[in-house]
Amino acid sequence: MPGPHHARRRPLRILAVAAAVHVSLAVAAGATLAAGFPASETIFPATTRAWISISDFRGLQERFDASPYGQLIADPAMKSFIDHLREQVSKNGKQRLAKLGLTLEDLEKVPGGELAAGAIEIEGGRLATLVLVDTTGHEAEAKELVERISGRLLEQKAVKVTVPNAPPQLTVYELPADPNDVRSEGPARQRRVAFALASQALLVGDDALQVGQALSVLAQGRKDNLTTLEAYGAVKEQCASQVPATAAPIRWFVDPLKFAVAYRTSNPPREKRKGPDYVAILSRQGFDAIKGAGGVVVLGDGGHALRHHSLVYAPPLPGRDPDSVERFDLAARMLRFPNAASLTPPAWVPRDVSGWAAMQWDVKTAFESAESLVDDIVGDKGVFDDVIASLKEDPDGPQIDVEKDLVACLGQRISVITDHVDPIGTDCERLVIAMEAVDEASVAATIAKVMEADSDMQKIDINGQVAWELIDHSMALPKLEVETPGGAVPHVDHDEQDEAHRRRQRLREKDGKLLPHSTVTVAKGHLLIASHRDILERVLAAEEDPASLASSSDLKAVEAELGKFVTAGTSARGFGRDDKSIRPAYDMLRQGEMPKSKSLFAQLLNDMLGDGKPGTVREQRIDGSTLPEFELVRKYFGISGLAMESRSQGWYVVGLSLPRPPQQGQEEEQEVARRPAEPSNR
Repeated sequence: MPGPHHARRRPLRILAVAAAVHVSLAVAAGATLAAGFPASETIFPATTRAWISISDFRGLQERFDASPYGQLIADPAMKSFIDHLREQVSKNGKQRLAKLGLTLEDLEKVPGGELAAGAIEIEGGRLATLVLVDTTGHEAEAKELVERISGRLLEQKAVKVTVPNAPPQLTVYELPADPNDVRSEGPARQRRVAFALASQALLVGDDALQVGQALSVLAQGRKDNLTTLEAYGAVKEQCASQVPATAAPIRWFVDPLKFAVAYRTSNPPREKRKGPDYVAILSRQGFDAIKGAGGVVVLGDGGHALRHHSLVYAPPLPGRDPDSVERFDLAARMLRFPNAASLTPPAWVPRDVSGWAAMQWDVKTAFESAESLVDDIVGDKGVFDDVIASLKEDPDGPQIDVEKDLVACLGQRISVITDHVDPIGTDCERLVIAMEAVDEASVAATIAKVMEADSDMQKIDINGQVAWELIDHSMALPKLEVETPGGAVPHVDHDEQDEAHRRRQRLREKDGKLLPHSTVTVAKGHLLIASHRDILERVLAAEEDPASLASSSDLKAVEAELGKFVTAGTSARGFGRDDKSIRPAYDMLRQGEMPKSKSLFAQLLNDMLGDGKPGTVREQRIDGSTLPEFELVRKYFGISGLAMESRSQGWYVVGLSLPRPPQQGQEEEQEVARRPAEPSNR
């Protein structure tokens, strides 16, 4: 079995394990020179749609080992789980890298400097993969790896092919067609692997032309490289200076829509899919104004366990005012997040919650911009207007003017509170969404009309505060259907063939699935939408200091650190207690119940990883039965925060994680009657 020293020689697997256990590393822009070749961004072409680089592989390994994440992995209590997870990650990694003849273990042994990978758009709009490794000081290991790659490809019945005018270092293999590559359109893809070993570099890819071109410019770089992109330049200018070159940063860049289009072209579905083409819709609706995103992430710098700096580059259209509503076209105009002088938790946010976040959003402009997007998604012009009109004119509906009675009465701030109750179970997680109401009385009157017109909502009283709760139909008695002579007697208020009625029913079923116990009220200057009644009761009962989150020492510590990188004026802020945030997922994973969780995150995960069949529960892919009790590893999880500034060129985001504060454990010991003993379905 691998011991601690052996584990330290497995940085890629350790990073993958850490991501599965706790954190996904954001990545970024900045440049350091490697010994074997110029910085990889000068070698990858301008048609690169996604790129990631570990500029100092060994330095990152050392920083990871010293971080709370590395300490978590090395804890003896985690050994059984980590061994199993490492085996699974390695297996999955082999499956993904097999087309290149590589394994995760291979990539851990050969880097002497930079390790970079990218997805390059090539002829036909497809993506080609290119991996570039600085092998300085590891030339012997690199030579052995090339021999292993050849051996693995030959085992897959690959045939070495000759490429005209190819440099002598370039080797190309062609593999048999994948029998599982059954596509709805077109023939199976040609499968090739190309690799080249230079004096201090290894290049591997699935397109011989791209590998050959990269090899030819290895010494001096290429003119049409990644750095020539305006978006990449903006990301680098903003983010590279935020971390020292000695911090072994991870850097990344992506052109989101172009990558999505090329990825879909490269990986067409095996079966034709029905429904909207969201990538095409976003492009048509002006979201291609986002030209790129990228950033940098570092471990163990400035007292931070982890810190990332990112920029979403979306400059205004030519000739447009960056502060104007018309900065973008069509639905993209809803990407309007004004900075606020201060973003702090309101006094009614309970002190002991797991997390809080707030964002400034121009809701009025978003509503005005939604028409073309909704119509495009539905595929029928005028649908949005019809829905809005029906809410006002339908005699069986709430008869409200959505824009005048609701949208115009809302402010620009949207807050989210997250928490959980004990004991941990499938329905233990809690959520409150709060939308600022500048005219609270009008919003309350409008919500009352909407709720009273909805037979699935019941009016309740919470300590004198009017609220509405979604009726739980999970225990409802089955309907008794009686056949009558001469045919069935209709007992429905709507024609089942009415498309509008069917659409409303689908929306209701979806809402009921996402928040099956939702409770709504208007109070404390906000429209409050809660996942459960008990969390809403806590919010309504919250008092001023010292009972509020705003007065907590850990929040103040995070805000002080964020203040070193952003101004007071921001458009989004977030705070989280990582141990409390991760505990529900940790314990559910340990119990093997994660796929059954009713949290929004779990349901989204089920949608992505499930078989798509209604009513089925996906199989949990990670065996968490060997995880230790959470209290044994709680000490490794600290506190985290995030801030976003809206700028003329896009949105600048800073996030950081701090080690667990010593006083945090003391505050938890003093905490009394924080949550109900049993999870509430109210």
